[in-house]
Amino acid sequence: MIVQACLNGARAPDFHPRLPCTPDAIVADAVAAVAAGAHEIHVHVRDAHARETLAPGVVDPLMVRLRTAVRGTLIGISTGAWIERDDDRRLACIAGWREPPDYVSVNLSEANAPAVIERLRRQGIAVEAGLSSAADTARLASLDLARHCLRLLVEIEAVDGPTGIVTAEAVVAELDRAGLHRPILLHGAGACAWPLVTHAAERRLSTRIGLEDVKELPDGRETPDNVALLRAAVAIFRRVTSTD
Repeated sequence: MIVQACLNGARAPDFHPRLPCTPDAIVADAVAAVAAGAHEIHVHVRDAHARETLAPGVVDPLMVRLRTAVRGTLIGISTGAWIERDDDRRLACIAGWREPPDYVSVNLSEANAPAVIERLRRQGIAVEAGLSSAADTARLASLDLARHCLRLLVEIEAVDGPTGIVTAEAVVAELDRAGLHRPILLHGAGACAWPLVTHAAERRLSTRIGLEDVKELPDGRETPDNVALLRAAVAIFRRVTSTD
């Protein structure tokens, strides 16, 4: 069980005053997140204009800085199809990395996901398979891709808490039926973010939290930064697991 810090996501810079978009801000938040109890870092790389990018000229130096700042902490990034908006360019960017992340997230809902996973496999980069529905899980099973994955990322979009838990359990049940036994990281976005953090702790599954997923604390107040979100999630995990 881990708590992963998801620092910025695809959020616009005005989503929150402390959304980290520059290299300095991303590195500072990564250091603070690890100090707050995060076991891993997940980030969406941004260029000088705060736009998401997979360009080696931006990814490589950021990975060097993060590895220096949080030595021994696994670092992952997103490869969402919307980032480069071109499948060939996405593959070319990945092929050009000289300082690759430890793992990347690949959404099974994206048409080119199998090619992206294969390219990553050839380069020795681990994969988080992003699953948001039972259909994504069925595709993962039919393409025999789970064996290439570090973990399965069950991610539920902004719905209410009870609906998010039901949806997540449907995905996990489909994983069991398909015999896809890989580590699971369960998380939600928006209104279901905190219910799914608690549910993950109760199910003894990993989770993540950060400004990519939510900007409110469990009590509804706007968080001052990523660190407060991480502290709240770590506190939930400690409280739930301490009742064993």
